[in-house]
Amino acid sequence: MYNVSEQFSSANKAGVETFMTLANATFAGAERLAALNLNAARSFVEDSAANTRALFAVKNVEALVSLQKSLAQPDSQKASAYSRRVYEIATETKEALSQVVEAKVSELNKNIDLALDKAVKTAPAGSDLAVNALRTAISAANSAYDSMNKAAKQATELAEANLAAATGAITPIKGGKKAA
Repeated sequence: MYNVSEQFSSANKAGVETFMTLANATFAGAERLAALNLNAARSFVEDSAANTRALFAVKNVEALVSLQKSLAQPDSQKASAYSRRVYEIATETKEALSQVVEAKVSELNKNIDLALDKAVKTAPAGSDLAVNALRTAISAANSAYDSMNKAAKQATELAEANLAAATGAITPIKGGKKAA
């Protein structure tokens, strides 16, 4: 016989543990993003101060044009590097969350299968059809879940390829024109 109170208690403990795992992964990603943003802000302030000092040191138009050209390239490279890092953090956080969800879905499927096996043993004669229909529905749901996971992974790979292509398309500015 089942101890229902014990089952609810263990289910609640598992739920809390899963929530804490998801929360920790989310907060870890948020902390990394916050650190990246703080470092980017610090770098921006330092670069702005250095650029302002360089601007005040300009004595003629030629020096101003030269300064303008030298300042444009690092900014585009820094923006590209920042975007890549944000994307990496988001992807790593998504992967951590996906692993937890996939593990829980797998565990849920196993528990449902065990419950159905137990139900078949205690069910009245002739209920095989209903249990088989339920198993078919669960199998179809799992198949749909797998298809969505594959589609999401393909979309992620496509986004990564597009990001790499876009990053590669950013070319340094030389002589006021894009380099070929």
